[in-house]
Amino acid sequence: MKELVPTGKLRVAIAIAPSPSALYALKDANTGKFRGVTVDLGNALAKKLGVQAEFIPHLASGEIQNSAAANKWDVSFMPVDDERRKFVDFGNAYHLLQSTYLVAPNAKLASVEEANAPGLRIGGAANTATFRAAQRTAPQATFVTFAGVAAAVDAMKAGEIDAIALSRESLGGIVTQIPGSRVLDGGFLNSSTAVAVPKGKPDALVYVSQFIEDAKASGLVRKSFDAMNLQNSQVAPAGMKP
Repeated sequence: MKELVPTGKLRVAIAIAPSPSALYALKDANTGKFRGVTVDLGNALAKKLGVQAEFIPHLASGEIQNSAAANKWDVSFMPVDDERRKFVDFGNAYHLLQSTYLVAPNAKLASVEEANAPGLRIGGAANTATFRAAQRTAPQATFVTFAGVAAAVDAMKAGEIDAIALSRESLGGIVTQIPGSRVLDGGFLNSSTAVAVPKGKPDALVYVSQFIEDAKASGLVRKSFDAMNLQNSQVAPAGMKP
């Protein structure tokens, strides 16, 4: 409790976007309340601890990782990559992640491999595992960084970028917002989404990892995916560590 709930509340860092995924939650424009997979997991963990959950919204997972050392949050959920391990300690995975591209209506990009081309403008959220993977796999493209997903969507609508790098789940919701756009088959990143805590909290890490295992075994993760219309999302296997 000392490591995980130092303020008496469970401060859960979440990312907000126009479309839900295993990572991104939605914010109700009228009530200001959050809903999504990470919200469900945060509430369930707080209930298990016997405390209230306080949700700390961010524009993307990169913003969450960069605040890990500032004592602003106690637990979060984010895609795993090696760069991020410098900022947080990952517990067990709850989701199998694939990232790919949303292609703008007039762009001629036909495959993930073709993204590695001079002059192709790829947008994404700053400091995210997905955007870093896109930069590694398509080094010849031009990358345009945005603070969050909503800004990247606006840029594509304005004709400023040719593609958006994001998880397949998030793109499934966004493609309907941009008529004529399409999601590519295949992916440039195959990873996982896992629970995370700021570095140096070993007891908290053990506790949240067991919580994730219980949440998978009880069906909570699957139920939460389905409630957000993420029926194609895959729950990570039991015991999976990033």
